[in-house]
Amino acid sequence: MTDESELIDRLRDEAAQDIDPEATPDVGIIMGSDSDLPVMEGAYEAFFELGFAEQTDFSNPPDERFTFESYVVSAHRTPDLMYAYADTAEARGIDVIVAGAGGKSADLPNMTASIAFPVPVVGVPVQEKSVDSVIGMPTGAPITAVDAGKSFNAALSAAQTLAREHSEVRERLVAFHEDQKAGVADVSRDLHDLGLAGFRERHADGE
Repeated sequence: MTDESELIDRLRDEAAQDIDPEATPDVGIIMGSDSDLPVMEGAYEAFFELGFAEQTDFSNPPDERFTFESYVVSAHRTPDLMYAYADTAEARGIDVIVAGAGGKSADLPNMTASIAFPVPVVGVPVQEKSVDSVIGMPTGAPITAVDAGKSFNAALSAAQTLAREHSEVRERLVAFHEDQKAGVADVSRDLHDLGLAGFRERHADGE
């Protein structure tokens, strides 16, 4: 069984390596429990859509220029690990963090935002009852947050942050947005030109 201290030592060691930021994860996805994963998988989906790769070995990055990593970090059950992750994020080359948590005491996103500052954090309330906890930050302690369950949007927000520095990410975001507009235009044309019956026949398979 992995000891919490092993992960903390790993993070501290990686922070001390002073690796070229182009070889470290650009985004960190963290969640309070692996039970949050079904909701947080939307963030993975968005990053893959944008051409990011998942980095599972800090010392051996994938070929793709832009990458993300993920950890389970509980604010209540592993507070020392949460502190270590947030405290080392900037030194480990993380440019933005996507943090998801559920329950009424969803403190992981806002606590991480406080410790990791000025690294921006996008909070994801995993459940509706988590919203107030995630967004409830005092003046001077900022966090960006999305609606409950919208981890896909959280990843897009994180990519928007990266896009201000990296034109390649900006181009990928613009292409994604244009695809979305084209998709809506296609169904709009079909609904008008084919009528309801024809539209249902053409899109019976959900496409």
